[in-house]
Amino acid sequence: MRLVLKCLDKMRCFRKRSTIPFLVALITFLLFINLYIEDGYVLEEDKRQLRETSMHPLNSERYVHTFKDITNFSGTINVTYRYLAGTPLPRKKYLTIGLSSVKRKRGNYLLETIKSIFDQSSYEELKEIVVVVHLADFDLAWCESLVQEISRKFGHHIIAGRLLVIHAPEEYYPSLDGLKRNYNDPEDRVRFRSKQNVDYAFLLNFCTNLSDFYMMLEDDVRCSRNFLTALKKVVSSREGSYWVMLEFSKLGYIGKLYHSRDLPRLAHFLLMFYQEMPCDWLLIHFRGLLAQKDAIRFKPSLFQHMGYYSSYKGAENKLKDDDFEEDSLDIPDNPPASLYTNINVFESYDAAKAYSSVDEYFWGKAPSTGDFYVIVFNKATKISKIKIITGTDDRQNDILHHGALEVGEKSIGTKKGRQCSSYITLGEFKNGNIEVYDVDHKIAFDIECVRIVVTASQKEWLIIRSISLWTTQGASQ
Repeated sequence: MRLVLKCLDKMRCFRKRSTIPFLVALITFLLFINLYIEDGYVLEEDKRQLRETSMHPLNSERYVHTFKDITNFSGTINVTYRYLAGTPLPRKKYLTIGLSSVKRKRGNYLLETIKSIFDQSSYEELKEIVVVVHLADFDLAWCESLVQEISRKFGHHIIAGRLLVIHAPEEYYPSLDGLKRNYNDPEDRVRFRSKQNVDYAFLLNFCTNLSDFYMMLEDDVRCSRNFLTALKKVVSSREGSYWVMLEFSKLGYIGKLYHSRDLPRLAHFLLMFYQEMPCDWLLIHFRGLLAQKDAIRFKPSLFQHMGYYSSYKGAENKLKDDDFEEDSLDIPDNPPASLYTNINVFESYDAAKAYSSVDEYFWGKAPSTGDFYVIVFNKATKISKIKIITGTDDRQNDILHHGALEVGEKSIGTKKGRQCSSYITLGEFKNGNIEVYDVDHKIAFDIECVRIVVTASQKEWLIIRSISLWTTQGASQ
């Protein structure tokens, strides 16, 4: 890579301006081919997202050094890492937790973050995780000093193979000078976020073969108790469905879960576009290119930002995730499903928004007796708890005034979409809400449908703000 960069510097003087658009088009085309053809399909919606990504003009000179890797996104980047503490174990774990950290002008929260990960995990959970810390600062004296402190505090975790500390040498980094100033960011901020993208790329690259799944955290985070158990429950509920990134926090690059098999492509992607935009923006483009159109986020959040000072210039950063709960074992895990309703939808407030994890809702015009909203699962599922909330704080009359909650089995195709042929009523809505516990004890069958039925016409419109389901293990496959 160093040789290619040197050649690139010499070539810059001779490259004519007219070659840049061609290289930009070629890079975009190659990226498109790898991310789509490898997965075997191309979606029109994702072509649009690719065009959105391409709207930011790329400085092709900065990406020529990755050309050899673009044609093999499944391969790792050739970096020789320094092992500062610990070595990888031969057996794969369930989850790798990745942290990248640099020297801060004010405050340092890395040790607290590592402590929170271990303290909030049970002995059985600790057997299934490995924490990898990338000390990404070029100040080697700082790295050595911090790794000594980490070794003193967490020596038993290092010996047990649960904690690794690594460093990618500066010589492997691309140029961090003369970067594009997108969004009118000051030069030092562009340098900071561009280097951060490379820091993450090298961290992802290292973690490729350590576990089945990978969780990215920042170095100033507090964890909820038994977060791994909650996370595993969610992953289990998504079995058989396609996803690229699951989100367990709404902040930055915190609590983002990936299949480890996708890490090489994500590492290449961040390295390729390292100077274009912040990493959390790049992640949205990456997710879209791999055909996950919408965010899949779960609440309550499992991780909370605790740092008061940013790693950029020590600026104040008081961001908090108001969906975080210290005890989040009771996290809902809505299983994959199709959604249908015969209620007239207002504008774009469609049925899917009540069931999704984003802060949106379904909004329909005044419903009549017999109208319905039905959830049809991709496969029969055991449900332990159902909670549905209608109306919002600013539209408190747009609730379901009279309605029933039903669960069904034996799904069939109809003109109105898939429905179940047999339903049992679980309860009635009260003040627009309903919450039913121990559903799996009350119902003898694995549930295929959950249906909301309007039992009396109303003049008010209907907002279904959220539908939360809790699954149990052992549903039929």
